[in-house]
Amino acid sequence: MSRLRANQITNENANGAPNFPHGLTVTGVVTATTSATTLSQIVVGSAVTANSQGIDVTGIVTATTIKVGSAISMTDSAVSATRYFGDGSQLSGIVSDSGLASVQVFTSSGTWNRPSGITKVKVIVTGGGGGGGGGGGTWNHGAGGAAGGTAIETIDVSSTASVSVTVGAAGAGGAHQTVGSNGGTSSFGSFCSATGGRGGKNAATTSYTTHNTGVGSGGDINLYGGNGTSQGGGTADDETAGFVGGSSYWGGGAEGAGSNTSDAYTYHAPYHALVYGAGGGPGDDDGNSRGNGSNGGAGVVYVEEYK
Repeated sequence: MSRLRANQITNENANGAPNFPHGLTVTGVVTATTSATTLSQIVVGSAVTANSQGIDVTGIVTATTIKVGSAISMTDSAVSATRYFGDGSQLSGIVSDSGLASVQVFTSSGTWNRPSGITKVKVIVTGGGGGGGGGGGTWNHGAGGAAGGTAIETIDVSSTASVSVTVGAAGAGGAHQTVGSNGGTSSFGSFCSATGGRGGKNAATTSYTTHNTGVGSGGDINLYGGNGTSQGGGTADDETAGFVGGSSYWGGGAEGAGSNTSDAYTYHAPYHALVYGAGGGPGDDDGNSRGNGSNGGAGVVYVEEYK
């Protein structure tokens, strides 16, 4: 094998670069400060071919960042795309658009734990409904229990792992000639809360001198619960079937008892509240010391979870 050594190689006129009409094979590394040559095709071994139709690679391309037009970039083994075509069934790690992802409903106290990917929640917190007041005297009705208040709040929970949840208990209906019990307070941690409604007064008593319904606090919207019909103190021969407990954010309160002379003193017991936070129905005395009010509805904490 012969060897050619030279400090400089030029064309035969010594005024330009040499020509290699039959090609050039290099087994080492070629270093060039500039390249102003346009080639119709470049072949690198058997793995890479570049021509006017593009670049074909049969092996693995390693690069810190690869960009394909303006829509796709690949960095650190991850692909970011502003759009893609196909059903996406083979894609993983896809982050969907923000929106409602899931719901949790607390009907008893507990702990809310943030699901993976959730950044915001909309919380509706309702306190427990007050129990209906008991009847007294002769055919005298009590007052319907007041409803619990409601707080509604949207909260950024991206840095919150869990929240303590309290659900207010229902107020019990008052016994004969007894005030109904108050509903309990519900809360979503320290973010927002809602107090329960007061129990209805028993028959033939002075009505409340202040607002007796529950009310929300700390929310973006804070709502009062509804008052129960009547304030107690009904008289003989009153028709009480139309008296009910207060309505909450979720719906109406329980129907009260009925007893009067028009139906031969037949006694109809009040129903317990079936709606979250609603007030219990008032009782009515039938002349035989019967007249218990009904129970209010327990509170609730409703959590919508968004990505």
